[in-house]
Order: sequence, then structure tokens, then C-alpha cells
Amino acid sequence: MSFFDDGEETDPRPSSTAARPRPGADGTATPDRPRPRRPAHGALALDQHTVTVRRRVAAGIGVVLLIVIILIINGCLNSEKKQALKKYNRSVGQIAHESDASVAGPLFSALTGAGGKSALNVEVQIDQLRIQAQTLATRAKNLSVPAEMAGAQRNLLLALDMRSEALTKIAALVPTALGGQGKQAITQIAGDIEIFLASDVIYSQRVAPLIQQALSSAGVHGLSTSQSRALPNVGWLDPNTVQARISGRSSSSSSTPVQPGNHGSALTGVSVATNKLEPEPTLNHIKGGGNPTFTATVENSGEFNETNVKADVTVTASGKQFKASHVIEKSEPGKTVSVDIPVIGVPLGVAAKVEVFVEGVPGENDLENNKAVFLAIFEK
Repeated sequence: MSFFDDGEETDPRPSSTAARPRPGADGTATPDRPRPRRPAHGALALDQHTVTVRRRVAAGIGVVLLIVIILIINGCLNSEKKQALKKYNRSVGQIAHESDASVAGPLFSALTGAGGKSALNVEVQIDQLRIQAQTLATRAKNLSVPAEMAGAQRNLLLALDMRSEALTKIAALVPTALGGQGKQAITQIAGDIEIFLASDVIYSQRVAPLIQQALSSAGVHGLSTSQSRALPNVGWLDPNTVQARISGRSSSSSSTPVQPGNHGSALTGVSVATNKLEPEPTLNHIKGGGNPTFTATVENSGEFNETNVKADVTVTASGKQFKASHVIEKSEPGKTVSVDIPVIGVPLGVAAKVEVFVEGVPGENDLENNKAVFLAIFEK
């Protein structure tokens, strides 16, 4: 063994990976900095877990935001749907009101006592009402109709078309009814007036209930649907009554002489619902809206049975007159009859004058107790 093999190495060779000195700026050697250690396996696992948790939290927040957005959109759609249903209900109410107040009401007013008016004026007025009825039917066809209101819309168009049809037929018959062949034409007019009754049934039994059903299904409660009544009373369905109303006298009055004695009627009271009206100067506050129904109590103050006793109501408000009538087919001596007379379209919140008059019967001379005048304000 050689001398150099004996003993330990005191100066081992530097590893190839040992840091080698680098020359500094002044030429001296500067040792390299040690390289950073790689993270241990546990640190890597921890970082991966954190990333996973953050991703899950972000995903949860995204789901919550998506649900909130969906709820907001759904709420907006529901609100828009309710507004559309309310708008349709309101539009139908406006058309129904105009049909009653601007077409049907003036029609029966024009027919009442038409025999004593200018035949040409009556014909022109009814023809204008026919055009207006057709215009209302066209307006209804152009309504924006929600899908839920399809059934109501179909029946509304049917009712308005029927009213337009009835007016067209009546307008064609009026010249003959006021001419030499009046009896036959009047019988046909009474038959055509039945179309108004049919339209009222369709509106009250189909249109209004279907609108209410759609509103209720959409969660809209407490919103009423306007009613519509074109035919003021069923007396217009009887040819003899129609003849009496158009001519202003009973169809048999010309051939039946008036019996000598006391003939007459008396207006003994007028009320609206449970409110009995007090004559002027008392101001009556009448609740219930702009389509009040007046109940007139009429007494036969004579000695004989009377037929076709006509009671008229005229409401004057805002410079306009709103009229309606009812014919009592028969009254007996000493007995009273109460008749309902609906008036359409009275303005609300303004002073109005209400005149109720029971037209005289053949042989009646004193009409002082046949009328009454009231002051009123109509309110909701």
C-alpha cells in the first residue's frame, strides 16, 4: 500500500453540483445563490384542495345567481301577463259601456214615440247607430287578446256582431214601420229585438265569466268586469207593446173608446237600491256607479184597469241627457206596481237632475201627481 493511500481524504473533490464562484463586479469571486427548493408533496396537495374549494364556491354562487335571474325574469313575465289581462278587461268594459250608452240606449229612445217624430230624422238617427255598432265590433276585433282570453274574445265578437245585425235589420224596417204597412214591420222589429236579448245572454253568461276566470287563474282578484245590457226590458219583445211604444198609444186604442169616469196614474215614490230619493231641493247622494237602476212605484189612481202605462226617467248631467223607459203592461185600480228602469252612463261626481214621469193614460186629465224631480250626485 502506498503512502498516499494511508489516512483519510481531508479535501474531497467538490461535487459537480456544488456552487461555483462567479466573478463579481470588482473581479473577485462571488458564490452562486442556492437554488430554491421544490415544494414538498404535502404543499402541492394543500394548494390543489384550496383551488377545488374555490371552484365549488364559485359554482355555488353562479347557481344562486342563475336562480335569482330566473326568478326575476319569471316575475317580470308574470307581471306583464297580469297587466295584459287587466288591459283586456278594461278595453272590453269600455266597448261594452259604449255599446249600451251610445248605441242601445239611443236606439230604444229613438223608437219610443217615433210615430210622432219626423220619420226622416228617426231613420237617419238609427242608421247612424247602425254604423256605430259596426265600428264597435271592428274595435273589438282589433283588441290585443292574451291567450287566456281567447274564449271571452270569441263570445264578445259574437255578441257585438249580433247587435250590429239587429240594428241593420231594424234600420231597414223603420221606414215601413212608420209608413202605411206599419203593423207587419213592427212585428218583424219585435222579432229582431230578440237578437239584443240573445247578445245580452251571451255577454252575461260567457264573456264576463270567462274574463273573470282568466283573471282569477292569473292571481288577479277584486277586479270587476263591466256588465252589458242592450235590451232595457222584455216588453220590447211583444209586437203589441212595440207598436204602442212606437206609436205612443195602445194598438187597440183607436178602436176602443175611453170609458167615462176617472182614469189616471200617480207616481208615489222613486228609489235607487235601498236609497229612497227625496225631492228637490234635497241633494241625494246615490252610490253604486254610473249605471243606476231607478225603481218607480206607480199607483193606478183611477177606477179602471189600464194597459201600457209608460214610466220615463231622464237624468241631466254635464250638459247631456240620459234617458230610459219602462212600460207597465197592466195596472189595476187602487194597486201599485214597482218597475225597474236602468239608466246607462251617468257621469260620476257631478250634480245631476233626475226627472221621473208617468205618461198619462187615455182619459187622464190631471198629470200633476205623475212626475217628480230630484237633485243627485252619483258616486262609486
